[in-house]
Amino acid sequence: QKKNCSKLSSGINAEYGGDVLSYEDYNTRLKQADGVMIGRGALIKPWIFQEIKEQRHIDISSSERLDMLKRFRDYGLEHWGTDIAGVEKCRHFLLEWLSFLYRYIPVGLLEVLPQRINERPPLYFGRDEMETLMCSPKSTDWIKITEMLLGKVPDEFNFVPKHVANSYN
Repeated sequence: QKKNCSKLSSGINAEYGGDVLSYEDYNTRLKQADGVMIGRGALIKPWIFQEIKEQRHIDISSSERLDMLKRFRDYGLEHWGTDIAGVEKCRHFLLEWLSFLYRYIPVGLLEVLPQRINERPPLYFGRDEMETLMCSPKSTDWIKITEMLLGKVPDEFNFVPKHVANSYN
């Protein structure tokens, strides 16, 4: 199939885009095209590139994921500033990212590997309180996470995620 795409495209590379959340997904797509683009998979699992490189599933703990969020916060505050406007801009983008990140199911909790990008598990408890909070589909819980990192949200604060594939409450 890959050879047919390349022949038909007259030397133009055929790229596969979408629905990649594991190294297995990547390997399967690469057999069908010259390259693979990774979008939502990298928002849900930022370490997907390491998994692809090492050809293995990586079980990231809640404390490691919280460290990623802290780094994002630090970079955001450095970029947007530490005044009220900068903190709230950082919070907004952090919340948008959390609206994807919550969809990650820890490898140690999966019944079947790999996780599929469009599968939604029933509500579950994580291996610790932070993991349970991070897997919540409720935007109010994502706000709690940002409050741990950036302080209390302003009065009248409201967050509505941009994309449709998440919870609205």
